[in-house]
Amino acid sequence: MAFATRFLSRSTRQVYTGQMILQPEQTISARSFAKAAGSAPPALKGDEMLKGIFLEVKKKYETALGILRKEKITLDPEDPAAVSEYARVMKTVREKADLFSESQRIKYTIESRTQGIPDARSYLLALKEIRIKRGLTDELGAEAMMVDALDKVEQELKKPLMRDDKKGMALLMTEFDKINQKLGIRREDLPKYEEQLELKIAKAQLEELKKDALEAMDTQKKREEFKDEAMPDVKSLDIRNFI
Repeated sequence: MAFATRFLSRSTRQVYTGQMILQPEQTISARSFAKAAGSAPPALKGDEMLKGIFLEVKKKYETALGILRKEKITLDPEDPAAVSEYARVMKTVREKADLFSESQRIKYTIESRTQGIPDARSYLLALKEIRIKRGLTDELGAEAMMVDALDKVEQELKKPLMRDDKKGMALLMTEFDKINQKLGIRREDLPKYEEQLELKIAKAQLEELKKDALEAMDTQKKREEFKDEAMPDVKSLDIRNFI
């Protein structure tokens, strides 16, 4: 399976192959969403619940702004040092504000949308739907490899593979491990792949920020009072002055 964003390296995309086919009892419940969006105690209702959610989101927002007001961000996506520093800042924001990383969002989406699916084939089809809806790519054809592995296991079992079939799932995981080995993926390297993912995302976000800044300066330059002024180099802009 090739689950990650369009910025993922080949290794990061494929490492989920042997990670995400879980038995139903192993999935995370909907309470995980509280980390990203805030939650209120179950006893609260109506306005009190909405107030609790609002205050939680407000707290996360203020925490994030507080960090961004202190950190210098250089809008230079072509400079590895600037990209690395931006990634560090955004990681600090996520940790302090208790927000999901991209890999955590992908993992949560898979877990929440596939919880309760009883058989492995429907699970794989659901994963494909998630990938397509998120605009993700499967450049190495890992989905087809996974389906082939499932076909092999079901032929051996002579029946559809259910996710609560421990013996059958163990056979499937063995086949997935073979896929990972073929692709040169090791589970213990997952943290490294996630770090590579965050750097790719950081660069893409810096590119968007730079584009927005250039468009804003171009619009400003067209105003009569600024037509004779030279626009600054976007790299010299200090975002802290605009927060």
